[in-house]
Order: sequence, then C-alpha cells, then structure tokens
Amino acid sequence: MKTIRIGTGAGFSGDRIEPAVELAERGEIDYLVFECLAERTIALAQQAKMRDPGAGFDPLLERRMRAVLAICQEKGIRIISNMGAANPVAAAKCTIDIARELGLTGLRVAAVQGDDVLDVLASDTFFIDEADCVLGDFEKQVVSANAYLGAGGIVDALAAGADVILTGRAADPSMFLAPQIFEFGWKMDDWTKLGRGTLVGHLLECAGQITGGYFADPGIKDVADLAHLGFPIAEVGEDGNAVITKLSGTGGCVTEATCKEQLLYEVHDPKRYIQPDVIADFSAVKIAEIGPDRVAISGGNGLPKTGSLKVSIGYVDSCVGEGQISYAGPGAVARGRLALDILHQRLELANIPSQEIRGELIGVNSVVPESTTSRDDPAEVRLRFVVRTNDLASAARIGEEVESLYLNGPAGGGGVTKSTREIVAIVSGLLGEEHLKTHFEMMEA
Repeated sequence: MKTIRIGTGAGFSGDRIEPAVELAERGEIDYLVFECLAERTIALAQQAKMRDPGAGFDPLLERRMRAVLAICQEKGIRIISNMGAANPVAAAKCTIDIARELGLTGLRVAAVQGDDVLDVLASDTFFIDEADCVLGDFEKQVVSANAYLGAGGIVDALAAGADVILTGRAADPSMFLAPQIFEFGWKMDDWTKLGRGTLVGHLLECAGQITGGYFADPGIKDVADLAHLGFPIAEVGEDGNAVITKLSGTGGCVTEATCKEQLLYEVHDPKRYIQPDVIADFSAVKIAEIGPDRVAISGGNGLPKTGSLKVSIGYVDSCVGEGQISYAGPGAVARGRLALDILHQRLELANIPSQEIRGELIGVNSVVPESTTSRDDPAEVRLRFVVRTNDLASAARIGEEVESLYLNGPAGGGGVTKSTREIVAIVSGLLGEEHLKTHFEMMEA
C-alpha cells in the first residue's frame, strides 16, 4: 500500500524554526506543512496590508523559507503553508526572491487565493451570528472578512506542479488533507477517506502539541527534553489510516495520551467536526501505541460536507491602555492594593472614559481568585492595570497614570511599563461555497 510522510513545520505563527529544519534534513518526508494562522492573526494581517500593499503575510515567512527552502528543493519535499495570511501573492513573491538569492532555480511557488470575501458579502443578507444582525446593521468598523477554504485550491496547485504553496485563510486540517487527496487520488466525495485525512490533519496541525508540548506536567505527565522538542510526522496510507511519530533523538514523546489530548483539542462534537471538505467523525477512532514514539490511528469516518463555509470578520472593537509597576519588600501586597485603589479613583477624577477595567496583582490574584491562594505575604508583586476605552488617546492616559505612581503613590514602586493598542476582535457567519472563486497564481524562480 502506498504511503506518504507529512511533517509539521509549525503549529502557530511564532513557533520554533529548528524542528522544521530537522524534519527537512532527516525526516524523509514528502511534505512539510507550516500552520501559522489564527483568526485574529489574519485580521491584524489585513490591517498591515492596508498600511502597506506589500505586507500582510507572516512575519517569520522569510526566516522559515531561508532555513528550509534549499533543503526541501534538494530532497523533493513540497511545502504547504497559510503563511500567506492576508497577502499570499506578496508572500509568494518574497519566497521567489529568497529562492533567487539562494541560487535556487526551477522552484515553482503558488499563491492560493479566494478566501478574502469582504467584497463578496451582501450587507443586507449576510448574518453575523454573535451580533445577531446582518452585516449592514453591524455598528463596528470592519477591517476584514475571510472564509475558511478547503483543500481544493491546494490540490489544484499540487497538480500544476507547485513546490511551495502559500494560502490565506485555509482550514488548518485542509492543508494536510490536500496532499493526501493528491497523492492517493481520493475523490472529493469519498467522505470516509476525507474524514480520515482530516483526522490526520487535526492531529498534526498544532505541531509540538502532539509530541509533548503543552502536555507536560512534572510529576504527573513527565516529558523529556522539551528544549529540543521534535515535531510530528504522519505516515499515511492510501486508506487514510496513519501512524504518528517523530524523529529519533529529538525531545518530547508521541504516546496514546498525547494523541488523545490532541484528538479532542478544540473539538466541540467528535461525531460532527465540521470542516470545508467534510464533516469528520472521530467517534470511533482507535489509538494504539505500536512502538516507542509510534502511535497508530485508525477508524476515522466522515459525512457529506455542509456546503457552507465559516467566515471570520475582523473589526476594530476598542482600544486598550495598560500600565504595570512593581512593589517589593515587606508590605508589598498592601502597597499594591493601595496603588490599585488610587488608579480607580484617578479614572474618575481625570474623567477617562472606560468600557472595562481590570486591576490585578500578579502573584496574588491575576489568574485565580485570591481566596484560593496562600495567605503568606509575597515578597514582591507586579501591579497590572488595564482599561478598555474608545480611542488611543484615552488609552494612553492609563499608562501615564500608572507612571505617575512613582512620586504620587505608595513607597518603593519601580519598573513601570506602559502600552496602548487597538483591539481587533472577531465575529463570524456562514457563506455558501458557491460564492467563492478559489484560484492560484504560479510563480517560478
């Protein structure tokens, strides 16, 4: 039975680069997939593109491509990634430029497009679920609208001979499903195999999360050598069943437990994991350790897709101002509480408008309620004061008020930091896939 090997090069935008290089160098993989896009990430990328038409793709794309491009071309490894974010064409051009600088020739890079649907949405009919209104009645400044594309555009680019495929908002599992469809010749309505391929994609999409990252809990779930965590490889058969493994000599582990945790990660209903290509059914999945760092996955299934695609709409929600200051020594907590009380009063006295206020003492009550923590008086605390407001000018006042505590607050404050930022939030709705026109642009070095 034919098998292919798919490796994960990244599980989020800021992920490590070294594990991907190791996979390319000695993983004997056929495909290297970088999953680097989240819902807010693409909205922020759209803002970057608005400021600069040549921007809007993943900020680590250049470093990643410089690290793996030559190795992958030499070994015939094809790269798939959503690092195109809001600007797949610019990302592809950047990749071509890097290939030329590295002296690579004949490299074909495809930019898959069609996910940007801001101009497609009808203001009088597109319904925003969280806002309970149509787009035209949404009272916020919309900056982006991106549909979750399925595997089809990537499969087409593979069939056209692309060595590197860069997409925008594709569904995470679809990037791993596409090479399985292409290599095994699966039909786009073979729901069982598409369901199994989606299962493989879901297990791989978070990279080190299935090899012991975000899993370790000392004394309960011990994981060795996380500083050298290896990223996963799936050995996939043409029936869609797979073995999850990692490179020998790397840190982490692949076990029944790590695979089960990832299987259930962000899955609301294991019987109906709705994706653009299929409704995957994980309810009968079997997971079995068959050797050190080798786990067999079987029993996935699928149902016909819905024909609707999730659309994430990014909008400017508010602005946030933040300030922090530290207090140390005897009475640190009491001085921190006094400082918080002063800041709350200053908000009113200075007439700074606020939508939401959060004041906390890190080390005392910033994560869990104070009633559940130790009663011992900490030797130091870090005060954090954050206010959500309507504009950046008001947000800037928050950090200024924290800074003023140096000479207008309790004794011994130090290490002030302050920041302001615009908050881009996300709402969503459904769009019929017939409204999309997915296509790719091919470039060659």
